[in-house]
Amino acid sequence: MTLIKSISGIRGTIGGKQGENLTPIDAVKYAAAYGSWVKQQRNKENYRVVVGRDARISGEMVQQLVMNTLVGLGIHVIDLGLSTTPTVEIAVALEHADGGIILTASHNPKQWNALKLLNSKGEFLNAAAGQQILDIAENAEIDFAEVDALGKITINDAYIDMHIDEILELDLVNVAAIKKAKLKVVVDGVNSTGGIAVPLLLEALGVHPIKLFCEPTGHFPHNPEPLKEHLMDLMKKVVAEQADFGIVVDPDVDRLAFVDENGEMFGEEYTLVAVADYVLKHTKGNTVSNMSSSRALRDVTEKHGGTYTASAVGEVNVVEKMKETQAVIGGEGNGGIIYPELHYGRDSLVGIALFLSHLAEVNTTVSELRKRYTSYFMSKKKIELTPQLDVDAILKAMATRYASEEINTIDGVKIDFAENWVHLRKSNTEPIIRIYTEAKSQKEADALADRFISEIKAIANV
Repeated sequence: MTLIKSISGIRGTIGGKQGENLTPIDAVKYAAAYGSWVKQQRNKENYRVVVGRDARISGEMVQQLVMNTLVGLGIHVIDLGLSTTPTVEIAVALEHADGGIILTASHNPKQWNALKLLNSKGEFLNAAAGQQILDIAENAEIDFAEVDALGKITINDAYIDMHIDEILELDLVNVAAIKKAKLKVVVDGVNSTGGIAVPLLLEALGVHPIKLFCEPTGHFPHNPEPLKEHLMDLMKKVVAEQADFGIVVDPDVDRLAFVDENGEMFGEEYTLVAVADYVLKHTKGNTVSNMSSSRALRDVTEKHGGTYTASAVGEVNVVEKMKETQAVIGGEGNGGIIYPELHYGRDSLVGIALFLSHLAEVNTTVSELRKRYTSYFMSKKKIELTPQLDVDAILKAMATRYASEEINTIDGVKIDFAENWVHLRKSNTEPIIRIYTEAKSQKEADALADRFISEIKAIANV
């Protein structure tokens, strides 16, 4: 059982001992620290925070604890109930709120939950703000409100519909073309809030949704990370229904993957590539993804005359680099689409709408669309850390060993070779070193990863 305290939020398993898991006491502790931080940001009479959750079994319990802790601090709460991460982000901006909390452990299994923390723009906190909250939780004496100054909870369950309305109004969402295409799509909502939001969006776009695991019970029917090995039911359903393609999202709807009409994976890395191709065709500009994402985005960006930039891993780092480079589209290779015209956050719903617009305008199948993009193959492996393993020294040694190659050290070490690359980094959420590689074949990518694992073990003498 685990409790992970990081600058991006608090994540842990339900049950067990206080301080070692995400217990009710820990949920209150960190909600109080966040609420105190919100009140420190500006001196005013009324503070408001938006709170929403995915469909996890523990979600309602954790939400009541979090909301009432904020009420005890004198903060008014806008309760979205069952929602999505991007919907909460949009609600913070539309409500002109002082912050937001999403209760979700993203792609982690059902025993996990987390407090994802947002600033007043509806964006994830930067490192400095996250550290301030951790410091408050551990060191500060929190001052709660007196009885006449308690906050209030206001329920607003309309925000998924409002989120969809915002998407439909975007210039690049070609509603007419999508409706004309008369598409039929299977939706795997992993029994969370994507099962609510995605079919609603598709119906608004004139697409016929075939629902698979769309009951928001929190009992995930498969591992909720949208990877090929977890999606056999979706792949079979697309073929059986003779659907145009399949859609799968993670429990909080910020990661997006597609299955083509033949029941084959489109490639999670290529979600962003295809959407960027469409956006760049209509809007000249730059792109950003993190260092562990596919080189295919760079290829598409340069094809359209733009500049591609790699950021450190983590949504907040991608967003920061997108603002710095005025990128028109960006995201992460795990299927996370960030479209600034809507908001600066990974958003599967806007990703679906833009992908459908692209597909409808080029008037082709999903499998044929995939053939338009250079095929790269990735290998994602890891090495378990041990207490005696000096990871920073290992990464420094690897950077020195390959100093003649193109090296990027903003987040671990990325080594760009002519035909492939390798990225070595410490995980922010698990005690491991991640080894990501990409090459022109799966065999080459796997071999490159195995080679670097051997080199790391040799350096570390393990």
